[in-house]
Amino acid sequence: MDRWVGKVAVVTGSSSGIGAAVAKDLAKAGMVVVGLARRVERVEALKQDLPESARDRLNAFKCDVSKEEDILRTFKWVEEKFGGVDVLINNAGILPEADLLETDNTQLLRDVMDTNVMGLVLCSREAFQSMKKRSVDGHIVHINSIAGRRVPNFPKLNIYVASKHAVTAITETMRNELRKAGTGIKVTSISPGMVETEILPDSIRSTMPMLKSEDISEAVLYVLGTPPRVQIHELIIKPIGETM
Repeated sequence: MDRWVGKVAVVTGSSSGIGAAVAKDLAKAGMVVVGLARRVERVEALKQDLPESARDRLNAFKCDVSKEEDILRTFKWVEEKFGGVDVLINNAGILPEADLLETDNTQLLRDVMDTNVMGLVLCSREAFQSMKKRSVDGHIVHINSIAGRRVPNFPKLNIYVASKHAVTAITETMRNELRKAGTGIKVTSISPGMVETEILPDSIRSTMPMLKSEDISEAVLYVLGTPPRVQIHELIIKPIGETM
């Protein structure tokens, strides 16, 4: 992680769970971290979990990644305040409980796709433009899911599984575009199995082996810490005993 010390990382969905763990670990590793969230006060509260020497490196910024205007405003602010983005961690995601074929669920389904897919793509686009403008060989990390590799038979996952399959395909599309553009920018998909976070319905959380958010954060540090010649394409992480 030495080459990232002092560099700027944007972490979406950083108010809790995996995003909060990643934001704190990157700040402790010496990066300037911009933690994005709708509940921005919870990102501010994360500073209390950091050593005093790292607290000033964590910056909270209010952003709903389902809204393009929020994303554009955010990356403009990051450029003006810090010069641009070197690392993007696309972690924001939602999983509201509902069946795909329920009545009156249109807005819910749109919210999932706007957050999990379009938010990820638009944040990646703005981060890439920042990296390209400054000739930075940065790194984009998508926090995907094992649900993006297969279709689990769990109720109430609605269109979430499709959104994560989209992330899997988008990752490869981005990799091809980055290679064609002749950049050294990396893109990595990290696909956890079940992680004990707020996003999971209680009915699932109480019945299956679980990873901790810190397990995924350690994986982010690993992929970021690889030499410039190494790109981790896909990293699948499961808890011991998981059957998915």
